[in-house]
Amino acid sequence: MTLSNSIFNFRLISHSAASGDPPDHRLICTAMYFLRAASCLVAAVFLAVGPAAVPTAQAEPNAEANSAGNCPYKVSTPPAVDSSEVPTAGDPPLPLAVPPTPVGGNALAGCGIITAPDTPPVPGDVSAEAWLVADLDSGAVIAARDPHGRHRPASIIKVLVAMAAINELNLNKSVAGTDDDAAAEGTKVGVDAGGTYTVNQLLHGLLMHSGNDAAHALARQLGGMQMALEKINVLAAKLGGRDTRVATPSGLDGPGMSTSAYDIGLFYRYAWRNPTFADIVATRSYDFPGHGDHPGYELENDNQLLYHYPGALGGKTGYTDDAGQTFVGAANRNGRRLMAVLLHGTRQPIAPWEQAAHLLDYGFSTPAGTQVGSLIEPDPALASGKDKPANRQPDASQAAGLMSDAEALPVRVGVAVLGAVVVFGLILVARSMNSRAQH
Repeated sequence: MTLSNSIFNFRLISHSAASGDPPDHRLICTAMYFLRAASCLVAAVFLAVGPAAVPTAQAEPNAEANSAGNCPYKVSTPPAVDSSEVPTAGDPPLPLAVPPTPVGGNALAGCGIITAPDTPPVPGDVSAEAWLVADLDSGAVIAARDPHGRHRPASIIKVLVAMAAINELNLNKSVAGTDDDAAAEGTKVGVDAGGTYTVNQLLHGLLMHSGNDAAHALARQLGGMQMALEKINVLAAKLGGRDTRVATPSGLDGPGMSTSAYDIGLFYRYAWRNPTFADIVATRSYDFPGHGDHPGYELENDNQLLYHYPGALGGKTGYTDDAGQTFVGAANRNGRRLMAVLLHGTRQPIAPWEQAAHLLDYGFSTPAGTQVGSLIEPDPALASGKDKPANRQPDASQAAGLMSDAEALPVRVGVAVLGAVVVFGLILVARSMNSRAQH
């Protein structure tokens, strides 16, 4: 039976209904066939429509090593080397769901080195297991290695607590230090009970010298540790980070902690659009306040790229035993602003900032417009300021439920097609009834 015959019989059913005569069983079955055919049409559209294509990229060193099916960290981070990620109670969190299509373009699915055709070879002294070079302004991904491979971020994830604080808090707000702030594990900048600090000062301590005590103090201002983590994870999701779960605001390893070079690129591109963030990470020295018997001191930025790379815009350093060396750095050369992201690296054969410098050199050596994928745009509500946490309490389920534009597109098209089918059927019914009335 053809779809056209089904439509004809559907009209007969409508005709029968208009005349008051009961439709026979055969015609009802025909109508059901019509509806099934319409459903198949919608399903076909869902399968056929996908994200916009990106320029063709070539994979190195070979297709087998670069295929998504052979990527060891597609689902979970590398095995931990210590017990810092063992939950205090219950089972470890399940790995995050892997999107059906790679965010940013199909070429970013692989875990080998991904470069555009007719571009120079990438630097051979980059030890990071995952990295990315991207344009801060256009969002073009110029080259990458395992961009969606899941790794631990260490302190470069502090960008999220920084942006959550910048979006929500008054920079001049005074914050009293606490003993819990001072007890934070790892690097500290001197936040302690008895001291009073502005949000702006805490942000400088957080981003310039990776103060975990500053991260703890800012998390308190965001509603406490649990609320802060919910806000941070919702922000990550709204920025498009599908590989990211933040377990601690400081970047210390915790149960389920995960991100990717691609996601970090999304977060820092968003952050560098904010003048407060951009100014802080570009600051070389800053007077950090003391209190009582603890004098203030000159805080120095620990990002060596800022001192040694012409046009450097700053960035962020990171390290834990499980994460290895992580790094983000950006630079401006003749108006072209690029950033480099490194995850799960080492200090061999050269320091992480030097590896980033070589990746930036590589990026600047490629022609403008070189692209193997793209950093997607954030949720428009973030740009408009209508979705600040101060205006709406976050739902913890949001971080897992947000879809990227690429994933939402088939849904929108499918709904449109289904609506068109329904309207078409109603038109046929109306025409049939009108024809009956004229008889």
